[in-house]
Amino acid sequence: MKFTVLNQDSGTAARTGRLELAHGVVDTPCFMPVGTQATVKSVTPEELEEVGAQMILANTYHLGLRPGIEIVKNAGGLHSFMHWDRPILTDSGGYQVFSLADLREITEEGVVFRDHIAGSLHTLTPAKSIEIQQALGADVIMAFDECPPYPSDRDYTCQSLDLTLQWAARSRKSHTDGRQVLFGIVQGGLHRDLRKKSVEGLEEIGFAGYGIGGLSVGEPREIMYELAEYTAGLLPAEKPRYLMGTGTPDELVSQIAFGVDMFDCTVPTRYGRNGSVFTEKGKMVVRNAGFKDDHRPLEEGCGCYACRNYTRAYIRHLFNTGEILAHRLATIHNLFFYQELMRNARRAIEEGNYSAFEKKFLEGFKPTSDRSDRR
Repeated sequence: MKFTVLNQDSGTAARTGRLELAHGVVDTPCFMPVGTQATVKSVTPEELEEVGAQMILANTYHLGLRPGIEIVKNAGGLHSFMHWDRPILTDSGGYQVFSLADLREITEEGVVFRDHIAGSLHTLTPAKSIEIQQALGADVIMAFDECPPYPSDRDYTCQSLDLTLQWAARSRKSHTDGRQVLFGIVQGGLHRDLRKKSVEGLEEIGFAGYGIGGLSVGEPREIMYELAEYTAGLLPAEKPRYLMGTGTPDELVSQIAFGVDMFDCTVPTRYGRNGSVFTEKGKMVVRNAGFKDDHRPLEEGCGCYACRNYTRAYIRHLFNTGEILAHRLATIHNLFFYQELMRNARRAIEEGNYSAFEKKFLEGFKPTSDRSDRR
């Protein structure tokens, strides 16, 4: 991996960069669509390329269970298996330690999960997580961690952080594939001193980049912003910073100003499947009755496939008749909206006026109260 900071905005911590990986170059800031099960729901790899996706995320826990690493290895790796020749990042399975809390038991060695579908028991350790990720062949892989729930008391958060740092060291020791790069994950809950301790511990171990974890897990948005900005400011400037599992368009625009380089979230695809699309004015529920005779595109001037060819009235009709094409068109639009947002953000940073870009976008965009996640 080679990461180069290209431009630094004069009024904020926003920056552009170039991330060079085994399967291609990624311009940052970037948004990675979530392909948990080796597919971004309802769209093809060709459609992902058309909207401008540079890199996608897949999940270690889910792919380790189904189809299993042997099948993916026999297919030539995850890129070949899913017909995607651009970079891939795999989560370590650490998020499932949080999201599947009712189905797991944490020990110092790792986590014992009860399969959420078949009911069988599976153990995921730092070494096993790295083994799976190396077999999948992702370009960027993540250290195994525990994400404490919100709220968590300080004693629990301290114990969790100590365990996560132990797991980070074991993940680093297990990483042997030079074609891949390993990122550590900052934890520490809502405590600034613990987040600082986490960063210092991870830097001592040594990682190619850093994920900012433990946010967007139910805490108030203002606290999430405060800790994201604080944590990003602790991380080394010469390495990529990845804010995990966030967010809505207004969250991304604000967090780019903190100096974050990489994002992922299910919001654009999940909202699309549920009949909501994003515009410069905010979220629009296209399945609502008010659009039944509206023959404009989802957003005037949008260059996505859906807006070039279909109307709000038609897409609403598809949703209300249960047609799969509705999910696809709304998802394509949302993914294009996110990638266009990243392109415009990079341009504003290059021109040195990100503050003005941020202010204009946030003034026009009505925020959503929904929270983000990576499931």
